[in-house]
Amino acid sequence: MKAVVFAYHNMGVIGIEKLLAHGFSLPLVFTHEDSATENVWFDSVRDLCSRTGIAAVTPADSNAPEWTARIRALDPDFIFSFYYRNMLSTDILAIPRYGAYNLHGSLLPKYRGRCPVNWVIIKGETLTGVTLHEMVDKPDAGPIVAQRAVPIAMTDTALTLFHKLETAAAQLLDISLPQMHTGIFPKTPQDLSQGSYFGGRKPEDGKIDWHAPATEIYNLIRGVTRPYPGAFGHLRGKQVIFWMAALSGESASGPGLITMSDRQVVIGCGQASIIPKEIEVDGRIMKDADLFDFFKKHASEVMR
Repeated sequence: MKAVVFAYHNMGVIGIEKLLAHGFSLPLVFTHEDSATENVWFDSVRDLCSRTGIAAVTPADSNAPEWTARIRALDPDFIFSFYYRNMLSTDILAIPRYGAYNLHGSLLPKYRGRCPVNWVIIKGETLTGVTLHEMVDKPDAGPIVAQRAVPIAMTDTALTLFHKLETAAAQLLDISLPQMHTGIFPKTPQDLSQGSYFGGRKPEDGKIDWHAPATEIYNLIRGVTRPYPGAFGHLRGKQVIFWMAALSGESASGPGLITMSDRQVVIGCGQASIIPKEIEVDGRIMKDADLFDFFKKHASEVMR
């Protein structure tokens, strides 16, 4: 079986490795140029292709007519998309003999759209997973080939959860790709009325609303902590990034109010409180005694 692949990130590397392991021929891979403004903490699809002798291209517009024509000339049996960031045109989706398929980081139809690993933590979910589905003109809306569930712990961050999803994706592909290689495999339509859709996130979306309940603030902090831009508030006009925090058993002292208790910093929220564990101010990382000494100077002040 011949597959043209659109791939990026760790999931792209996993997807390509699994396709090769299960006997697929990969005449062409589309990937992205790394952005100079992005924290590139993940593996390189282009490096993998270089090591394995696979042709890889990084066009600005993979839907341009010349690329559609090139894919059509390759006459692929399948197209696969593994964390590729752009939608594919209906002209491209119509080319492969057995269809075009995407690996998505949620249990569809829930959390269709962008940044599902961040959103499920921010929204306080306890279960997510990965879904392999057919691509159609609407994002993440096509029939489901397979899914694998992953539990979310209250201590998970977006990064630890992403690594869980990587393991689940590898397991899912090990089961599904042999079936797909035969050309006979299940496809179950989605009921989008039972799902949800979320858009992309920007660094400024990490601004903490101190009037929100402590659990929501805690979920935001762990949902956008490293390698993402982080959740933040302001103190005397300076940005304070909260990289790690814990929930406090203390009742709310007032939204954003900083109090000190037993060598511990407590910040009030709309309901209950949080305990900051690691912060950054003016490029300086602080935790433990340094963090306590920083907030001690601001006791009884209010985070904004």
